[in-house]
Amino acid sequence: MTAGEFRANGYKPRDESAENRPEKFRSAASRAFDGKGAGKPSGSGASKPGAGQFKPEGYKAGAKSAKPYGTKGGGASRSGGPQSGQRKSGDRAFRNERFGQNLGAVKRTNTRRPAKPVISEHHDPEGIRLQKVMAQAGVASRRVCEDMIREGRVEVDGEVVTEVGVRVDPQNVAIHVDGMRLQLDENLKYYVFNKPSGVVCTMDDPEGRPCISDFLKSTNKHERLFHVGRLDTNTEGLLLLTNDGELANRLTHPSYEVPKTYLVKVRGPMAHGVGAQMREGMELEDGFANVDSFKLVDSTPGHLLVEVVLHSGRNRIVRRLFDAVGHPVERLVRTQVGPIRVNDQRQGSIRVLGRGEVGHLLASVGL
Repeated sequence: MTAGEFRANGYKPRDESAENRPEKFRSAASRAFDGKGAGKPSGSGASKPGAGQFKPEGYKAGAKSAKPYGTKGGGASRSGGPQSGQRKSGDRAFRNERFGQNLGAVKRTNTRRPAKPVISEHHDPEGIRLQKVMAQAGVASRRVCEDMIREGRVEVDGEVVTEVGVRVDPQNVAIHVDGMRLQLDENLKYYVFNKPSGVVCTMDDPEGRPCISDFLKSTNKHERLFHVGRLDTNTEGLLLLTNDGELANRLTHPSYEVPKTYLVKVRGPMAHGVGAQMREGMELEDGFANVDSFKLVDSTPGHLLVEVVLHSGRNRIVRRLFDAVGHPVERLVRTQVGPIRVNDQRQGSIRVLGRGEVGHLLASVGL
């Protein structure tokens, strides 16, 4: 293997001065593509190709949490007080969630709030108390859930409910807390797979190549999961797995314009104006295409690292766009879909989405 080529687990260290400069002078994206600090994946994915570590831009080892998606501030204060912009109680929905990351609240404007506490039109005398439904869904303790209702942070079918005596049938209403939809159907599953290079984006490959099912744990083998969208064999990164058909359809439907973020390694230097050209768009063989944003995040001798965001889900669209501007892709990693980030998840591993993350994902497509 010659200098400049990358192994399955990352890039081979080189002797160029840019590679030997101290870590503090190198960008997070550059360190990510080097695969430094990569740990060996656990489970069945450990022996699969491309099992090296990938950390997206902005990730720092040992950091307690990523900056919440769609929020200005970080996590709660050390004293456990309210977050910046949080309501007076300071209690965050799903604050004790084991999985995922804190994405904050979802801003929703198409809701109706009563002038004073009243019994909701969705009140069902035979139903379950709203605060109990929320507590069972893992939002918070029942007492805290009652406070959230009084503060106007809970919606039932788009109506803000402020009366703690409301009873609902959880099977027939949509409940949102801080804009996040509560998924009350325990049969629905949501996972994030950090796909390595060389893995075919299918659950079963007749040619015997490594595929998604090879990385599922034995406890997931019986679940009828399907992947949301596709990544070509050589593309790495975030892939959502679920059995929620409605969510999958909306995430892949172009009308919802769910943004996807990629890190792209190409050969440099790059002529001035290429980014503007890709934002303005160009005609490809299957029609007009463009990126929503284009940002140069790092460079080493002969190579550039670019972050692009786009909402198109057409086949190999990122690679074809870069081919069109004369910079064929050398390595491609998807780091984010909607509000969900891959962060420091190891390649070849599959993790459960937290309930707050599921709520944000549902909200991103209007559910």
